[in-house]
Amino acid sequence: MITPCLLSFLLLQAAVSPAAPAPPDRAALAAAIEAHRKGDIVVEVTREQRPVAGARVEIRQTRHAFLFGSNIFGLRPDDPSALQAAYRERFAALFDYATLPFYWGRYEPRRGETEESRLRAMAGWCRTLGIDVKGHPVLWHEVFPRWIGNDDAIEPLVARRIRDTVGTFRGLVNRWDVVNESLVAPDFDNAWGLFVKAVGPTEAVDRALRLAAGANPEASLLVNDFRIEPGFEAELRELQERGAPFHAIGIQSHMHGEEWSPERTWSVCETYGRLGLPLHFTELTVLSGPKETPMTDYHRRRESWKTTPGDEARQAEYVERFYELLFAHPAVEAITWWDLSDFRSWMAAPAGLLREDMSPKPAYERLFAKIRGEWWTARAEAVTDESGGATLRGFKGSYEATVTFPDGVTRPAALEIGGRSPAVVQVKR
Repeated sequence: MITPCLLSFLLLQAAVSPAAPAPPDRAALAAAIEAHRKGDIVVEVTREQRPVAGARVEIRQTRHAFLFGSNIFGLRPDDPSALQAAYRERFAALFDYATLPFYWGRYEPRRGETEESRLRAMAGWCRTLGIDVKGHPVLWHEVFPRWIGNDDAIEPLVARRIRDTVGTFRGLVNRWDVVNESLVAPDFDNAWGLFVKAVGPTEAVDRALRLAAGANPEASLLVNDFRIEPGFEAELRELQERGAPFHAIGIQSHMHGEEWSPERTWSVCETYGRLGLPLHFTELTVLSGPKETPMTDYHRRRESWKTTPGDEARQAEYVERFYELLFAHPAVEAITWWDLSDFRSWMAAPAGLLREDMSPKPAYERLFAKIRGEWWTARAEAVTDESGGATLRGFKGSYEATVTFPDGVTRPAALEIGGRSPAVVQVKR
């Protein structure tokens, strides 16, 4: 989550360069989505090693390659209440990517006493439904253990923390926001903040990434920040020059105050896309209630901050446009909404796609129409030619296929659409 900072920093973050490239219009966005988010697959059907002509091939998408998700901090897998059941149902219906809460100060409130079982239950629920997960965050200066004093040797504790999370959850959680908001960490008076101040943010991030890669060599590691400014870009470039093991760039986009303009959104994608790594919009907030402008206090709960019908309509319009821009840009790989529901949301903000009673806002319905409708290949069909091949096109992701031979015999298959070249899958009988 975003940290409090000076108003000048917020204004810098919201500023748009006069030379910022204009984003594509909606027709161009649709063309970009067609080009970048869809792919072709050739299904070759044979019988006794001979091609079969006239076989019908039908495919049905089961998940996106693109990571559409939300944090899932409100998940209680064993809670039988109607409210919790609705939360789980709404989440699984829309998303197949979830961010799990690993804040050190809450995960290990007393030394050696962790919430491992609770997080395992949450991750297990997601896995059962085919929802990919990410741990957030391994290291962050804000939610920091009170049992660690400023004079304690922090490096051994950090190494153990990384082993206890990235290492312990290996195979169950294989994606992590390793260091959160390193650029402002030196401003905080705790052991981690003092360490980052002493060695420098880039050095601290580099060391943490190498420890995380050692704890789980198969993990996808992110560096996550809200200060989308030249300092963050410089840090990322230096990490790349050092050969630091990170695989995606985490960009926060909390909009409790000013909303990003289309020009700023596209400019951010263009600027950070040039680094050659996938971009993850890790923390996206758009309100369906009054905004605070400028927004400077990110710690105080505002119990009177409520959603309104007019603001819900505006939220839906903005969210649809924002997702279109991000989905059309080839550098973007993931979008994570921040707080699915207004129920117990961060700062009690009306930031959810669901209201407090878990009823969907218009923004949820708009996203559902996009993610599970317009951007989803519910069904595609083709018939094999004389060479036994059938070419099908769909949104990149996982599919179930059924091949029906001319005599009516069927065969199932699982396949993936992705990459630039058509994939080839053989179905034999």
